[in-house]
Amino acid sequence: QVQLVESGGGLVQPGGSLRLSCAASESIFSIYAMGWYRQAPGKELEWVSYINFGGATTYYADSVKGRFTISRDNAKNTLYLQMNSLKPEDTALYYCARDGGDFGITGLRGQGTQVTVSS
Repeated sequence: QVQLVESGGGLVQPGGSLRLSCAASESIFSIYAMGWYRQAPGKELEWVSYINFGGATTYYADSVKGRFTISRDNAKNTLYLQMNSLKPEDTALYYCARDGGDFGITGLRGQGTQVTVSS
């Protein structure tokens, strides 16, 4: 069974950058459309970004468009999220997951990595 492990979260000041990674345990990752999702304390899970299996098609939530970039390296079985110009409202637990259609999250997800944006 494929496992996903996120890393790269941390504490960053407003305006700063982080790059999240999501390592998959098996190469079947390369045929999955993937997404990043986040959940802030007391809020519902929010879709952040989508990438198709080959990496040629990407979509972003309006709240992160122009600041975040999703990418993948199928040779390394790894998904990335480059986050620039971070804002306090980006603070959340970030998950990578297989896309379930219509940007919905599936049960194939990691444990999450915490991103905290604060001065």
